[in-house]
Amino acid sequence: VQLQASGGGLVQAGGSLRLSCAVSGSTFSNYAMGWFRQAPGKERNIVATISWSGGTTYYADSVKGRFTISRDNAKITVYLQMNSLKPEDTAAYYCAASRIWYGSDWPMARTNYWGQGTLVTVSS
Repeated sequence: VQLQASGGGLVQAGGSLRLSCAVSGSTFSNYAMGWFRQAPGKERNIVATISWSGGTTYYADSVKGRFTISRDNAKITVYLQMNSLKPEDTAAYYCAASRIWYGSDWPMARTNYWGQGTLVTVSS
């Protein structure tokens, strides 16, 4: 299974970006999906997760109301729409896949697959 993340870039505070993560090599609908981020010098943290069908989502408090995770099982892609971006959102963003839906308690060590990071930089 391969996860290919894209959509990062440089944006001013208050702006928007949409990240995409295309999945290949397995049945996409069998996996819960998530987005994590890691700022320089800091640990990787959960941002948002979505269940197999897309019917259930979870957001970290720091992004709630600004970010939206979604998935298109026909296009085998998961998205992260990021609005009202803040400088503190600057990080490398990673998509992840898991056969088990953990919701808010997604243990990174149990992640089945990771995508490569895509860098988001928010300038003030």
